[in-house]
Amino acid sequence: MDQILLELGHLVVTPWKLIGYIGTFLFTARWFVQLYATKKLKRVVMPMSFWYLSIVGSVMTLGYFIWGKNDSVGIIQNAFPMFVSLYNVVVHLRHHRPEVVRPGGPEES
Repeated sequence: MDQILLELGHLVVTPWKLIGYIGTFLFTARWFVQLYATKKLKRVVMPMSFWYLSIVGSVMTLGYFIWGKNDSVGIIQNAFPMFVSLYNVVVHLRHHRPEVVRPGGPEES
């Protein structure tokens, strides 16, 4: 996984760096998802996609730091947010009640 995929001046992209870049992009994209949801609902919300992007981005950057770069600082930096995100998804799934639509219910008003 050390072969060069792209070289632009001093920027060298290997498969592991590509995984790290994509993970960083996904981890950053979660804030745009949260901003959009908050703006749309006009209140602060953390949509589930925020947590899913957090987990996928953390796993990808964690993989980069474990196998691509072998950097203990990056491993610690990405492991903690991943566990927090996983915890929030588990709590949500455990306490989430499925939406029930009944004839004459409030959704028909």
